Amino acid sequence: MPDFHSYLLHELNRAPLTVEAYLRDLSQFADWVGMDAESLNPQDVAPADIRGWLASLARKGLAPRSLRRKAQSLRAYFKFMLKRAVIEKNPTRELTLPKIPKPLPDHVRMEEIEKILADEEALIRDITSPDALPSPETETELRNHLIVETLYSLGLRRAELISLSDNDLSLTAGEMKVTGKRSKQRIVPIPQKLADDISRWQRLRDTLWPDLPAPRPLFVVKGKRISPSQVYTIVKKELAPTSARKKSPHALRHSFATAMLNEGADLNSVKEFLGHSTLSTTQIYTHISFSEMKKAYAKAHPRAKHPDK
Repeated sequence: MPDFHSYLLHELNRAPLTVEAYLRDLSQFADWVGMDAESLNPQDVAPADIRGWLASLARKGLAPRSLRRKAQSLRAYFKFMLKRAVIEKNPTRELTLPKIPKPLPDHVRMEEIEKILADEEALIRDITSPDALPSPETETELRNHLIVETLYSLGLRRAELISLSDNDLSLTAGEMKVTGKRSKQRIVPIPQKLADDISRWQRLRDTLWPDLPAPRPLFVVKGKRISPSQVYTIVKKELAPTSARKKSPHALRHSFATAMLNEGADLNSVKEFLGHSTLSTTQIYTHISFSEMKKAYAKAHPRAKHPDK
């Protein structure tokens, strides 16, 4: 479906990973009705077919978020077909999207992530002494440490981290250009410590991989831009010592927002850092901050510690 692929990418401005997911969903639906995506005749699809497919997935235990995404994939496909006058009526028009529960985001406790970063810095000082030669171990330690530090320091999404290249950075000015969802760009400040660590990593990367094509990807594995699965694996391993329920790149994004709000940052500033389009999306982190406040109160105030007095 090259035309539909182009429509998703260029007209709807969906991210490449989202486009892949939409095409995969369409293929799964076509398979369910006994066809493949290329031979699927949209005129033969009825609303009952779509509801039946989603119901079958729900019975198999597919999560509401995944069900909603699959429904959105079909909505986009039939909207595209309607636009091209292939169909006269959109069978997804009356489709109700599954509601997604909104639990509090998982995050890594600030003291835990700070300890991990401090311990790694001590190790890195040993293996990057003036006498030490560049090695695969040094590359792994510096890169993995910097990935966690960048996600935690700036609240980036995984895809945003992966897309970073050297030309997105101005270390002297302390600025980073981040390309977020729907290719929306924002500028975020880089703290001096992070800027120094990025510069240290770039020097090692360029020594080990001098032939990287321009624009040079910031994070590489074996001389190639790092992949989403590699970032996830690295972060999961790095966060293994923590008590976090989910040890993922997104948990570090949540940790950034929680730390900022707990330390007094205003909601609008956090919104701009995270690249949220609306303030309501950012407000969920205020619940985490309030939760931390309740814990601190229960631990510190005598009336909370000794309610019987």
